[in-house]
Parts: sequence; C-alpha cells; structure tokens
Amino acid sequence: MTARARTPENQDQLLEYRLSLRLGPVHARQRLGIEREAEAKVFGQDHSSFHLENWTTAPGFIRTCLRSVGMWGRGQSNSRRISTAYNRFHLPSLPDSFEGYRILHLTDLHVDMDEANLQAVLRVVESLEYDLCVLTGDYRKLTWGPIEDALDGMARLRDSIRGNAYAVLGNHDSVRMVPALEDMGYQLLMNEMVPLEREGQSLYLAGVDDAHFYKAHNLHRAGDNIPAGGASILLSHTPEIWREAAHAGYDVFLCGHTHGGQICLPGGIPITLDADCPRSLGRGYWRMNGMQGYTSPGAGTSVVNARLNCPPEVTLHTLTRGPD
Repeated sequence: MTARARTPENQDQLLEYRLSLRLGPVHARQRLGIEREAEAKVFGQDHSSFHLENWTTAPGFIRTCLRSVGMWGRGQSNSRRISTAYNRFHLPSLPDSFEGYRILHLTDLHVDMDEANLQAVLRVVESLEYDLCVLTGDYRKLTWGPIEDALDGMARLRDSIRGNAYAVLGNHDSVRMVPALEDMGYQLLMNEMVPLEREGQSLYLAGVDDAHFYKAHNLHRAGDNIPAGGASILLSHTPEIWREAAHAGYDVFLCGHTHGGQICLPGGIPITLDADCPRSLGRGYWRMNGMQGYTSPGAGTSVVNARLNCPPEVTLHTLTRGPD
C-alpha cells in the first residue's frame, strides 16, 4: 500500500484539524475564515476600511516621499539601531518570590522585513539577562500571503531567547503560524492563561488573540481562572482593549502594534498610531483605571523599513512590590 500523497488540499485539512484541536473549532474557523476573506479583499483592492499596512501601494509612496526630502537613508539607519528600554511596574500584590522579576518584551518584529534589523535584534537579545520573554505579535512583514520567511526568522530568534517564551498573535500574523511557532518552543496564548510558578507562589500570565483587525480576543476566557487577588499580566497585540482589560481586573497590560508612530514629527509626535485608543497610550508607560500598561514602539518596522523621531526598542520590565 502506498502512502497518500500530501496535496495542498490535504495539508490545509491537516492544518485545520490541528488548529481545531489546539484552539477549539469555533476559534479556528473564525480566524481562518476572516484571514481568507481579508486576503481576497487585499488582492482585489477592495479596501472597505483604512488599514495602511493593507494598501499595496503604500510602501512605494512612502519611500518616494522620504527620498524626495532626503530622509530615506537616515530612516533606514534609525530602524537598525535597536536600544534597550527599562521600565518598572510597582505591584503591591506581587508575590515575594517574584520581587525583581525581569520580563523581556519583544513586539512588532516583522522579522522578514529587513535582515539588518533582525540581526540587530538578535545581537541585543543575546546580550540581555531576564527571567522570562514575552512577545506581543506582528512577526510577519505582510498581512497576507506566505508565512515561511517569517517562520524562518522566528526560528532564528528562538535560538537567541533563553528559557520560556510566551507569545500572542498580531494583525500581521496568520493563525497558520501557530503549529510551527509552538514546535519551535514558543508557547502561544490564544485567549489563555498560564500560572508562572516560583518557590510555591504564582504570577498569572494571560494572552489574547488579535483585537485590532481580527477581533478574535476573549478576555473572559483568558482570565476566568485567575484567582481573586492574584497578580496578573495580560499580553495583547494592541492597546485598543485597555478599557475592557482594566475592568476585567488585570494588573499589568503589555502590548505593541502602534510602533510608537514609527515615522514621527520632531519631538516624537506620531502622524498615526493606527489604533483606536488615546494618544497617551501610544508609546511607553501608562496607567488607566487602576491598571498599569506599557506600549512598546517595537523593534521592527511595518510598511517601510524606516523610522524617524521614534527609535526601535526591546523592553526590559522589572516587577517590584516597592512604592511608586
């Protein structure tokens, strides 16, 4: 008896079956269905709403504008100078054993966008000391199409990350990436929670699927098993669900998506954040409705590999019980 040939149709069926087992049939069908619908609209030029990253002519237009004012070279150079930003979260409910706990936060890497940028990220990550790494989405350059180049870059990054790495998906990421990412050693939090254990005490880490484009997030499913009074951290690709998250009782909210504007006016004033949230949530540390948050401008670039007045970063968060 000969083995059945693996046709593209068979591979799609196997992927859907594996995703159904991993995420549940409803979540898997929803995410895959929206992705297929969105790709058809992109290629058909049917733009029913404004998402800059989906406009196929946007990269050429922006590059032309930057070249015309002599800023293209500087923008590219800026995008490859990755710095480490340091932030502290003061949590009175933090268990004693997690005092000084360090979390490396990576986001908006777009690893297949620019090899020089990826190399810079790898160098910075390899030099840092931390207890846990978290990633808040947008690993692929485009919002549609092949995933292989992005997966290759993510595999190289995983080799540079020490210890556990927990991640959520962004609006650039296909749910088809989940099995391969988990096979590499990333643990995806798809509206899920995991307790982090240390000396018999727990810190609760939750993560939701993309809330910007796919609207596939479910805060209730992610947080229902967090005990009352337990210190909790939520990973979300976008800051747009800050209000829901605060009312759900999360203590810390880590996100990205905005790139801090990426191409900003002097003084770091973003032209656009591509997010339905207050501008005060567009970059860096913030506090809203009793919840502390941090929106990282990210280490990569979207649409074009250039940054102006908005340097890229990886972020090292330290948790402490101490006063503000």
